[in-house]
Amino acid sequence: MSHSFFGGVHPAEHKAATEGKPLVPIPVAPAQVVLPMSMHVGAPCKPIVAVGDQVTVGQKIAEPAGLGAPIHASVSGKVVAVEPRPHPGGGKVMAVVIENDGQDTFGSALTPHPDDYASLSTQEIVDIVREAGLTGMGGAGFPTHVKIQSGLGKVDTIIINAAECEPYITSDHRLMLEHPGEILTGVRILMQCFGLPAATIGVEDNKMNAVKALEDAMQGQTGITVLAAKTRYPQGAEKQLIQRVTGRQVPPGGLPADVGCAVFNVSTAYAVYEAVCLGRPLTCRGVTVSGAAVNEPSNFIVPIGTPLQHIVDQAGGLKDDAAWVLMGGPMMGIAQYDLSAPMIKGTNALTCMTAAEHAPVVEDPTCIRCGKCIEVCPMHLETMYINMYTTARRYAETDKFHVTDCIECGSCAYTCPAGIPLVQNIRVAKMKLRELAQKAKS
Repeated sequence: MSHSFFGGVHPAEHKAATEGKPLVPIPVAPAQVVLPMSMHVGAPCKPIVAVGDQVTVGQKIAEPAGLGAPIHASVSGKVVAVEPRPHPGGGKVMAVVIENDGQDTFGSALTPHPDDYASLSTQEIVDIVREAGLTGMGGAGFPTHVKIQSGLGKVDTIIINAAECEPYITSDHRLMLEHPGEILTGVRILMQCFGLPAATIGVEDNKMNAVKALEDAMQGQTGITVLAAKTRYPQGAEKQLIQRVTGRQVPPGGLPADVGCAVFNVSTAYAVYEAVCLGRPLTCRGVTVSGAAVNEPSNFIVPIGTPLQHIVDQAGGLKDDAAWVLMGGPMMGIAQYDLSAPMIKGTNALTCMTAAEHAPVVEDPTCIRCGKCIEVCPMHLETMYINMYTTARRYAETDKFHVTDCIECGSCAYTCPAGIPLVQNIRVAKMKLRELAQKAKS
């Protein structure tokens, strides 16, 4: 049955520059990697190595302190610092800095199960996924083993998010073209965890060659359906993809498991395959470098912790008229103030934009109450009123408009004729509500 989701927009795709370029190892490995202790939802990890230690690729260097996932060395070499460093999300966080010896000596403690993964129990798979440090690779960074554990007994539908709906980004597209069999194995391992006979891979119909690659790789196997969904942003948001695939709506404040669904990014499914079948922790990932402000748009496989400046340099560097470098895409990406910050587990792209390419900045934006932001909101939020109360600094009143349900997709800001930075204002409101809640507890 065909379903749809509310709202959404159709921004220009800008994928042509990289969708035909394969994922290749970054041409020159970084001299150093900087591994922040915060790459996931939850408290920062605690380093378990010290300055002077020699480490190998895949060696665990940090343990979670509560909700989280371990962090592993992405290059072999020597630990040269354990200190606060710039984080791509803003500010500084504690990080482990490793000087690359160029040897790529592998030293994971995981046991590979290339042929016998079907004999593993759910708990054994969960343990492997945890020890591999897997987190959601679509950007959210939720620990994968926790998502699996929390959904056991509740989930009747597995959805693999391969929509990749943001403009410019093609790293997941290339992964599906180049490693469809491995992705399908990862999906089957997830099906095994939940004891379910079926799963759906949601791909937007601007990637029909990826749909074909996945279907060809199935070779008559059953249980996995590839759904080619009509392209519309933000279809890659998990609540919208759930609605598109199943027709179910996650309630306000709810989680996918509340409607019987578990959603995993396609890169996460591939990482599950690598962890279980190859014994490889999460130490690298695909990254698209694109935009009019970069000289050679590319798709790279990059060690986690590689400085953003190094990644941009390997794509030919920035052009003279570069104005913004975003971690992520133009709709949800975070503008970078310091390119010495490293990529993290959730980094799927660097979008390098010129001033002409970026939406114009309005000096004194004024709401004209046209209601376009409400029409396109996929969460049915009254964005206009949230913005009014935020602007008036009446933050507590934004709660009655369910501001915390905002997925920060940017559809409202994209369509706003006044150029109001609606997403930034919503983030402020969320932050202030958290501060008010904390004060109420103390």
